[in-house]
Amino acid sequence: MSFRPPSLFSPTGAGVMSALDYELAAEKADALGRIGRKVEAALEALSAAQAAKAPREHCEKLIDEAAELVWAFLIQREISGFRSQADAVRRYRIPREVLIRVGVRRKPESATNETGDA
Repeated sequence: MSFRPPSLFSPTGAGVMSALDYELAAEKADALGRIGRKVEAALEALSAAQAAKAPREHCEKLIDEAAELVWAFLIQREISGFRSQADAVRRYRIPREVLIRVGVRRKPESATNETGDA
């Protein structure tokens, strides 16, 4: 009869996490936390601007900025293994006006209108 250690202690066991795996998981969690805080700040700035009846152009810019951050946040969540985004949308109370702009790429403001006229 031979003795075999539990799979928990074997290097290929499903319960064992290598030092590299641990560091990667920690970095993913840290990155998710950082982008989450940026999303919260952007949404708070948008809410404050809307409550203060800021000019439409200013609110539009804040919506675009929030949408960019939310997009990065949702991607980071997927990288971290979260497949459903519904709970994040509820938890962060992401407004519809931001959600509909998630993933939309805008031309930089410095871009000129090229109509082909010489």
